[in-house]
Amino acid sequence: MSEAPRSEYARRLDARRRDAVLHEGRKRVLGHARLAIFVAGIGFAWLALRWDALPVWTIGLPVLAFLWGVVRHDDASRAALRATRAVEYYRLGVARLDYDLHDAPKPGDRWLDTAHPYAEHLDLFGAGSLFARLCGAQTRAGEATLARWLLAPAPAEEIRARHAAIDELRSRVDLREDLAVLGPEVSAGLHPDELAAWGEGEPQLTATWQRWAALGLAAAMLVAALAALLTPVGITPLLAVVVAELALALPLRACVHQALHDARGPARDLALLAELLGRIEAERFGSPRLAELRSTLDTEGLPPSRQIARLQLRIRLLEARQNQLFAPLAPLLLWSTQIAFAIDAWRAECGPHLRAWIDAVGEIEALGDLARYAWEEPDDPFPEVVDQGPLFEAEQLGHPLLPRERCVFNDLRLDGELSLLVVSGSNMSGKSTLLRSVGVNTLLALAGAPVRARRLALSPLALGPSLRIRDSLEDGASRFYAEITCLRGIVDLAEGPLPALFLLDEILGGTNSHDRGIGAAAVVRGLVERGSIGLVTTHDLALTKIADALAPRARNVHFQDELIDGEMRFDYRIREGIVTRSNALELMRAVGLEV
Repeated sequence: MSEAPRSEYARRLDARRRDAVLHEGRKRVLGHARLAIFVAGIGFAWLALRWDALPVWTIGLPVLAFLWGVVRHDDASRAALRATRAVEYYRLGVARLDYDLHDAPKPGDRWLDTAHPYAEHLDLFGAGSLFARLCGAQTRAGEATLARWLLAPAPAEEIRARHAAIDELRSRVDLREDLAVLGPEVSAGLHPDELAAWGEGEPQLTATWQRWAALGLAAAMLVAALAALLTPVGITPLLAVVVAELALALPLRACVHQALHDARGPARDLALLAELLGRIEAERFGSPRLAELRSTLDTEGLPPSRQIARLQLRIRLLEARQNQLFAPLAPLLLWSTQIAFAIDAWRAECGPHLRAWIDAVGEIEALGDLARYAWEEPDDPFPEVVDQGPLFEAEQLGHPLLPRERCVFNDLRLDGELSLLVVSGSNMSGKSTLLRSVGVNTLLALAGAPVRARRLALSPLALGPSLRIRDSLEDGASRFYAEITCLRGIVDLAEGPLPALFLLDEILGGTNSHDRGIGAAAVVRGLVERGSIGLVTTHDLALTKIADALAPRARNVHFQDELIDGEMRFDYRIREGIVTRSNALELMRAVGLEV
């Protein structure tokens, strides 16, 4: 791995730690200063009111100073919190470069569907998973977008568009940091589905004449109140306006209450989302996909953060009802009714765009996650995606979750002429790791991410592995039944619109050798005849005859091992032909079993 990401993360980590100490110190000083100002204010009040030693107006000086202290302390607290988050962001970055994922904050367990063709087989989600390695999204929409990309192959044109976007975002470390330090506030409060549903719902208050009537009556109330105070007309006009207000407001009371209640949660979520949107809006993008995403954010010529600011102003005006001085006047001005109309007007104008805003943020976050991965693994190239297939051709292919110095790289090609490799080898020789390397790099490639290889060219493929087969006491299913059910699903994939890439580890290992040979040959032949490509591993040398039967569309390859000074040694390199020896007995003896 290039040292540039590690040195940059280390430099930024040290800087953010210094910032955190500085801001924590400022926060403590301002906290003490605020307390001192409060005590001084009591002294000023005592001298001014009790002893007449100071003019009464001087009491306002410590009050103003205290308010200044409150604002500055809040700013310092926010800066300290974000510096602390930045420290954690870069600490996790260094851990990722060390391939230490045990602290990864986004394992993605919620996205695991055991019925999915490959999610469980390739350990896509969970502790130490590929998703944990990639995901840094701060909103649920970003997590969902990344999970969706990993769970379904994209068309070739879409993959190429993501490549351009990822390449543009690759070096924008500052943008990723800014989104990360904003993110915990957003992810803690943002409920994208509920927010989008609110925006797409029908507003409660839509009658334009009622809104104008409310405004007119509020203006009439002010005029009538001034007339009652300053002229001899008395309170009769004032009472008439009150009656008219009641006639308008009472029938609307339930709708007003519902509109304000429904807006409470979305208004909070939008305030949080606005911070992310504001940071994204500050960026200028050149790649077509990012430029398109950025353009979808604007509504009526305004960026969404500005649109959300309009709603936040309405919410702040609504909260003015809680002011002790204004509270008695609010009902006379139909304050709640007017704010409810204003909120519903905003909802009618901008609500239908909320889902697009959330989706755009989610996609930019997902692209940012893959861009961060590309930046952290500069030696991993983008794959070449070809339209015609089936094809999987890799030079120096390795597993992306293994440290590069521990990776063993192999060349591999599968296409319409050579559709099958039967991989034989002893236990622990690297057969399963090879299948996982092929599978994980394939789903990375088809999501638009870089891959762990010197070069990888592939066509769009339907990935169908059988690597992690378990029996189930709860469902009453044996391991053999679970495996043949999985194989049935892979056959179904092969009948779909995309050629299948099948990865079958120790095929039909749960049954006897006779049935295994017949069943495995039939399944593999059926997959190849349907235009699929793939690998089958086995340590049952009888199954290597499958390649002979399907030649020249199939070939045998193997991994080998050596016993040196009582220790098994593996080089994990693919070799042509069939393995000629087994290490099972040696391994049993190595752990102390008498055989």
